[in-house]
Amino acid sequence: MTAIQALERKHPDLPMEPGKAQRQEFGYIRHGTQTLIANFDVVTGQVISPTCGDTRTEQDFITHIKRTIESDLSASKWHFITDGLNTHKSESLVRLIAGYEGIPEENLGVKGVEGILKSMETRASFLNDSTHKVVFHYTPKHASWMNQIEIWFSILARKLLKRNSFLSKEHLKERLLAFIDYWNKTMAKPFKWTYEGKVLKA
Repeated sequence: MTAIQALERKHPDLPMEPGKAQRQEFGYIRHGTQTLIANFDVVTGQVISPTCGDTRTEQDFITHIKRTIESDLSASKWHFITDGLNTHKSESLVRLIAGYEGIPEENLGVKGVEGILKSMETRASFLNDSTHKVVFHYTPKHASWMNQIEIWFSILARKLLKRNSFLSKEHLKERLLAFIDYWNKTMAKPFKWTYEGKVLKA
């Protein structure tokens, strides 16, 4: 979830009165943004190993995936569902996963030239290999709704971000991580997936 704005309201909200809803001050001060990289565990409904920072670079994503895997070294298999962003199919990610699979770097080829590293397609194919301990599944274009973390992001926006005031980026980060901790302890449960795939008609 990118560009989460740390907005501080200039004045306090006007409280509810008989026959009147609470009214929010529209003026605000911008304090910058944060990016949240998070994993939604579809079995437990918990959000695990969240990463909150200023950027969403290739290195940010690699560090996040590494932290997630190392949070449970006893796991026999990891399945990550992501969109098709280039950082989710990067050379660095391939090298990380190859390390977990015990594949020597010399077997990976050369980026833009040959082998597994040749193109985004060859890298995605490697990362999607179901025989690996760590497998990446990519949602189709324009289908982010197929990833359940997007449902959770909408809950986060409604319950924490929509009407709050944040004094700084650090304050926003603290509140984000505190909300995740509260969610995991009191609200987490699997989403009931109701969508049924239907064949598209011409």
